[in-house]
Amino acid sequence: MGNKNSCCSYSSPQSSHRERVILPIEDSLPEGEISQSNLQHISEREGDDGEADPSQDPMAKTIFIERSKTAIENGMIRRKSQHQIADLRPLKKSSSCSTIYLDDSTVSQPNLKNTVKCVALAIYYHIKNRDSQRDIDIFDEKLHPLTRDGVPDDYDKHNPEHKQIYKFVRTLFNAAQLTAECAIITLVYLERLLTYAELDIQPSNWKRIVLGAILLASKVWDDQAVWNVDYCQILKDITVEDMNELERQFLELLQFNINVPSSVYAKYYFDLRTLAEANELAFPPPEPLSVERAQKLEAMSRVMRTIYPGSSEERTEEMVQSR
Repeated sequence: MGNKNSCCSYSSPQSSHRERVILPIEDSLPEGEISQSNLQHISEREGDDGEADPSQDPMAKTIFIERSKTAIENGMIRRKSQHQIADLRPLKKSSSCSTIYLDDSTVSQPNLKNTVKCVALAIYYHIKNRDSQRDIDIFDEKLHPLTRDGVPDDYDKHNPEHKQIYKFVRTLFNAAQLTAECAIITLVYLERLLTYAELDIQPSNWKRIVLGAILLASKVWDDQAVWNVDYCQILKDITVEDMNELERQFLELLQFNINVPSSVYAKYYFDLRTLAEANELAFPPPEPLSVERAQKLEAMSRVMRTIYPGSSEERTEEMVQSR
């Protein structure tokens, strides 16, 4: 992208403790030099091995689904055999011409608690079914502990349970008041990191990788960004300097590619629901669509058409990109 001797920077004038984000920009080309405007945007580049990036390509399978495939298949087969023998539970409610059933978790407004549980479960399968022990120092919890007590000697030997991962993620989301959409973007960034940096999430680094992904997702996605110093109020023993360095290296490993297409976001949402169903993580039961709720949905639809004119697909893309 031309010369990169200059940069643009942003820092808050209100506090010297808050981080400074430095991003490279393109200098003007000298006279006579041919412009390289035909270079691909970073989001359009493919990996060196030619494999599609699941965090960029809506047609590529998510990594967590691949790593949880055995559990998904076993879960589906087990429920199928149970139905064949005897199923005393009430039948699953399905929408019909006369009655429409909706739960309170949709692709545009996911249920927060269940989404965080599903993301924690995806991380659990990432760790459990990893295929190597590749790591980077900035994410190693022994080199960069999150508490003053540090970590035990066998910190890299035992896989965390789903409940432990969920508790860690839930604490950050509750304290920072983050949204369910932010949880999905967190998982997208996590898988993009694993793909770009060619590392594995494992017992020694999972907390810091998750923390870095949440930190970045909260700034990119949520309207009210959380400052690095705010996370130091949640994790009492971590320093602002450590948080800044974690964010800087995370961004560099992502090659500063923080774009998430709406189609990729939707793919991760529905794959998380598939994972939840296979592991019997129940979402809120659907309820009949009432007149009042139908009117609210219709009003929201009218507003969206006004703000984002065009086809439904174009509106969805523009809505997600504007977040």
